[in-house]
Amino acid sequence: MTDAKDLQKSFQALGIPKSHATVGLTNLVASTKQYRSLFIHRRLPDCGWSDVQIQSLLFLFSTLDTNNKTLATGSGSSEEEVRWCGVGEREGRVYSSLVAHRHFGLSHGMGRSGDITEPQPKAAGSSVLVKLALHLTLDALRRGGGLDAKGAAAHGILLPLCTGMSMSLLLGSLRSAATAENEKNDDGEPIRKDVVLWSRIDQKSCFKAIHSAGLVCVVVQTKVEGDEVVTDMDAMEAALSEYGERVLAVITTTSCFAPRVPDAVDKVAKLCKASGVYHVINNAYGLQCARTSKLINRACVVGRVDAIVCSTDKNFLVPVGGAIIASPNKKVIGDVGKVYAGRASSSPIVDLFITLLSMGMNGYKRLLKERTTILETFPKKLQEISEKHGERLLSCPANTISFGLTLDGLARPKLDDESEEDYTKSIGKEISSFGAMLFSRCVSGTRVVPRSQLKIMGGESFVGFGSSTSQYPHAYMTAACAIGVSIQEVEEFYVRLDKTLTEFETKKKKKTEEQ
Repeated sequence: MTDAKDLQKSFQALGIPKSHATVGLTNLVASTKQYRSLFIHRRLPDCGWSDVQIQSLLFLFSTLDTNNKTLATGSGSSEEEVRWCGVGEREGRVYSSLVAHRHFGLSHGMGRSGDITEPQPKAAGSSVLVKLALHLTLDALRRGGGLDAKGAAAHGILLPLCTGMSMSLLLGSLRSAATAENEKNDDGEPIRKDVVLWSRIDQKSCFKAIHSAGLVCVVVQTKVEGDEVVTDMDAMEAALSEYGERVLAVITTTSCFAPRVPDAVDKVAKLCKASGVYHVINNAYGLQCARTSKLINRACVVGRVDAIVCSTDKNFLVPVGGAIIASPNKKVIGDVGKVYAGRASSSPIVDLFITLLSMGMNGYKRLLKERTTILETFPKKLQEISEKHGERLLSCPANTISFGLTLDGLARPKLDDESEEDYTKSIGKEISSFGAMLFSRCVSGTRVVPRSQLKIMGGESFVGFGSSTSQYPHAYMTAACAIGVSIQEVEEFYVRLDKTLTEFETKKKKKTEEQ
């Protein structure tokens, strides 16, 4: 019955004219060709699929999973009704039909307890979907994101975890691999590799990921060059020398908030290669930036890069909860799959699979192009607004996603009898309130960073938290020109930013006059 000719005969037997059946069956034939092409080429279709085509494929996969076969109910006698008798503790049973529909009947998840990448015997359909999703994602990284198919994006693994937890899992696998090598020092004792050098980036997730993996995080301080906060290579070399054989890995970052700019991953890669330590790049939302991809490709060529961790939601516009780890090294990817404890939810992978098929390569490239088009005017508009209010745009040309503008003028003058510490705390609260004003006016995603803000994480003190350095000379705010943002959104943002700055200045002037 699946053959088009057989279906046409069956339709005619039901009184459907041949001409009518032919018209309808052309859609089926076209869809079948697309499905076949997907399995053969394992790459993103040029044009996105319709929702009907995607749902048809999902339900096809769903029928291959044992939980969607007719189960024994005790009320029937036919062979079909008793085909599958689920007597295990986990049989993909779902009580709510609403939940079952939300997941397209794909309730077995992905992988097995020994390896998240292994096919699941009870879920052939789910296993196929996960494998195809990985191929499509790697294709997007290569042809869309610009990562080298023989280098940075040679191999990969999809994880149903956020970027931070994926980083933690990766570090755990690297530690296990290092332990298995059984290296010994001059005294014949096993070398303890428990230190991770982390080029400072004031985002909590990566710091927590290192601690969650049971490792010691050594924060390598950055330095300020002009307005930019950059990698301090001298400090990195000194840390490698100080901790020596204990260093398991170095973590660098290529997607960050201004004034922080991508780390000099090519220089760090050379250092890691010479020192024989793992090098992990946190590229959470950097796939949308061609310059960043070129930098990572270069790092893989000139030195050592073991893994690149990317978020699925920040790069492909899906709900939070997924990540892809790419690597030039097949073994690194295999080791990550083996350390995941238990079977995993496939929901984030299904979301990604649906989205990539819906986008197609043309749709993904169109989103990237729309971002770069907005990028042509985004910094100029921010500069105009900042100058209107006596501020300026921070000059950070190496960061083409996040942009910062100073907020120094929002601070009140220092009182004669006021200590520097009290003054810094006081104006910090005042400047931070500007961020609250923006949010109350329905502006999300901006970050307001006062000077010398102190944050303590895991017993580590971060002075100047938010700016990724302890000595940044300006209070500032950031806004991102990221994939998916529309021209209508940014134009409305310009208006609301201008109005909010005006309102803040008016309130400040009134308060000063009252004093």
